[in-house]
Amino acid sequence: MKQFFKFVLASMVGFLITSVILLIIIIVFIFGLFAGASDKTVDVEPNSVLQISFNYPISERTPNNPLSALSFLGIEGEKSIGLNDILANIKKAKTDENIKGIFLNESDVTPGEATSEEIRNALIDFKKSGKFIVAYSEIYTQGFYYLASVADKVYINPKGIFLFHGFNQEVTFLKGALDKLGIEAQIIKVGTYKSAVEPYFLTKMSDANRLQVTSYLGSLYGHFLTQIGESRKINKDSLFNYANELKIRLPEDALKYKLVDGLKYKDEILDELKQRTGLNTKDDLKTVELGDYLKSEPQSDDKKKESKNRIAIIYASGEINGGDGDDNSIGSESISKALRQVRLDDKVKAVVLRVNSPGGSSLASDVIWREVMLTKKAKPIIVSMGDYAASGGYYIACAADSIIAEPNTITGSIGIFAVLPNMQKFFNDKLGVTFDGVKTGKYADLGNISRPLTPEEHAILQSQVDHGYDDFTKAVASGRHKTQEYINSIGQGRVWTGEQAIKIGLVDRLGNINDAVQSAAKKAGIKNYKLVSYPEQKSIFNKFGSGLTAEVKASMIKSELGDNFKYYEQIKSVTQMMRTPQARLPYDIVIN
Repeated sequence: MKQFFKFVLASMVGFLITSVILLIIIIVFIFGLFAGASDKTVDVEPNSVLQISFNYPISERTPNNPLSALSFLGIEGEKSIGLNDILANIKKAKTDENIKGIFLNESDVTPGEATSEEIRNALIDFKKSGKFIVAYSEIYTQGFYYLASVADKVYINPKGIFLFHGFNQEVTFLKGALDKLGIEAQIIKVGTYKSAVEPYFLTKMSDANRLQVTSYLGSLYGHFLTQIGESRKINKDSLFNYANELKIRLPEDALKYKLVDGLKYKDEILDELKQRTGLNTKDDLKTVELGDYLKSEPQSDDKKKESKNRIAIIYASGEINGGDGDDNSIGSESISKALRQVRLDDKVKAVVLRVNSPGGSSLASDVIWREVMLTKKAKPIIVSMGDYAASGGYYIACAADSIIAEPNTITGSIGIFAVLPNMQKFFNDKLGVTFDGVKTGKYADLGNISRPLTPEEHAILQSQVDHGYDDFTKAVASGRHKTQEYINSIGQGRVWTGEQAIKIGLVDRLGNINDAVQSAAKKAGIKNYKLVSYPEQKSIFNKFGSGLTAEVKASMIKSELGDNFKYYEQIKSVTQMMRTPQARLPYDIVIN
């Protein structure tokens, strides 16, 4: 029997050792695949067409996801492409002799307003090379048509759908649901237009909010029509009438009113692309997808490679909270660390702070603002605004030397609020749960959600929010060289577009991230430089544990809920708002 157990034990140990060795070999093999796949350069054939279609989200930076390189093994993470790479590769294609033109293919993801503007302007710049752009879709959303309208030829499937009906924005109000649950949202805020809290205590828009939404939505729509009109050589008023009267109901209508150049099937489009690239109809069209073109050989830029000068681009994207953050959220700790790094790096001569944020924690915003102030004293810092740079997003931007925004950037929203739920009725009446306790001081349980605030407690919290608003407006007044009284008059939580913000002094000029880089270089007095990005992006290997688990969980919920995921995020954001005073947009602004 003893020999038997020795044999079993030896077998188990041998099995474990073999398994460990095998696991190590597999890990080394996978790492080798990662390295080989990610380093592989894609060769672009002569007379090729760059095919661009947006079928997955556009982030500020392409995520560091080595799994995407192993799609041939059936292993793939969630796809996403960064605006940085989209712009860089459209620019690269402009001078790439192997690329003869761009094919804008149908897309089912519409970028944000300012993101679309940057891509659209890059396409317009591409056309200066004399190369063609052809657009085709079976279904044109207004967002995709905005991009496609710059093309030399715009085609739609003869049986396709063309949406051209104007802009609308809808707000989801939760007060009725909260009432049914016996939950009262106790609101503390500063700002007549600070409407972030309205969904929790109203059932429709306030007059002030309706006024501001009408204003900025009109500004966005006016810019949309103007740009399309210039590209298609159609009067802006005519375009407004087409949408207002819903005159574009069939593909034939889009052709009649000159919004498209023809009704064609996909095979006809491919034949035209072959003709444009000098091929016969029987030949295979040479195309390269944007995702693959990212891996093609970069164009030479010897002067910048030789330069020791650096311009740092710090990406601040997503909601603002304390902690480290990630590619989709701003952590005060990680952004502050990045600002300190570039401030102390002698090779970095200037900084571009790229802000794409609806705001968030007022405390975290102030922490980042402080680092921007210190960086400004050491070297030039220019802000480039993306889709949003509002509330806390504007707070972290206001101290910069200069602020550049797109015409359709959403900004402003200078205001502070806090939400504290009173769940007494929910606990007592719905669940039959009661609470009792002992405290050592009158305010020892301030913030307890099992009871309503007393008038004295409400006054204390209001005083804290008022103090936060005072700090916010002082910071903006100092950074923008205005009086605090003036900032208060254009503040009050009001949302502005970039085009409107220039007129009231919140923004210095209109432009994109490349304009911000050039402005930073000019202010630093340098011509040759390299671009370096911060904060450092984490790869999947850095995300093992809670970070990766959270991403997988969010991805699963999004996959299950589909379009209803936005409601889940709205409810989730309520819990975040209840932790600390907030400087954030009224709600997620989605233009339909």
